[in-house]
Amino acid sequence: MENLSQLQVAVVTGAGRGIGAAIAHRLGKDGFHVIVADVDRATAGNVAAEIKEAGGSAESVCLDVADKAEVQDWAQEVAERLGRLDVVVNNAMWIRYGPLVEMTEEDIDRMLGVGLKGVIWMIQAAAPLMAARGSGCIVNVSSPAAVRATRDAGIYAAVKGAVSSLTWQMSSELGRQGIRVNAVVPGAVPTEGARALVDEEGYELRRAKTPLGRLGAPDDLASAVSFLASNDASFINGHLLTVDGGLTVS
Repeated sequence: MENLSQLQVAVVTGAGRGIGAAIAHRLGKDGFHVIVADVDRATAGNVAAEIKEAGGSAESVCLDVADKAEVQDWAQEVAERLGRLDVVVNNAMWIRYGPLVEMTEEDIDRMLGVGLKGVIWMIQAAAPLMAARGSGCIVNVSSPAAVRATRDAGIYAAVKGAVSSLTWQMSSELGRQGIRVNAVVPGAVPTEGARALVDEEGYELRRAKTPLGRLGAPDDLASAVSFLASNDASFINGHLLTVDGGLTVS
């Protein structure tokens, strides 16, 4: 078994599939001990096993980021067992699209719980561990919907707008403790989960509007997160890195 005390530790939420899984795999290749966190225990375990099979270091955890107590208990266990947490990638999101006037309170609460409160709870749990070492990196996942109207995405846009604002605010507050806080802003990435919400016609429209003429891939986002988590980005703080092929400005 590898000596985990010699490795930097990264956690990726919502990492059981799609973009989160790609980020977890990339950080494993980058030499981090990766904690693959997902509300689905089976998919998280599969991704962790794949990282280890590829020669990396990983473990999985079934974690509902919307549950503050659950997140705090997990962070305490990590502190006691690993003694550090160097990178947090807040990727987890729960989505329901629809006209605002038709959105149920249950759906709104879950979107806010996972997409916004989950980010807050993870930051609250991770920041003390990072501050104790005088360094750390938090990467949030926002969306172009935060800055441009998107059909039937009112609550999703509100959540991601809050995530962008929180990124800027925390970069100032936590930067003084040596903790960098940035975000990536994905364009259209047709993952398995996303395809359940957007049909082929919708993706063709997004492809047509993207200046680079293609849709994004999970690895595009993984590369961006890898950069923000690296020493090459050591003076980058409070930045929203758009990874969308130019879709936002088209």
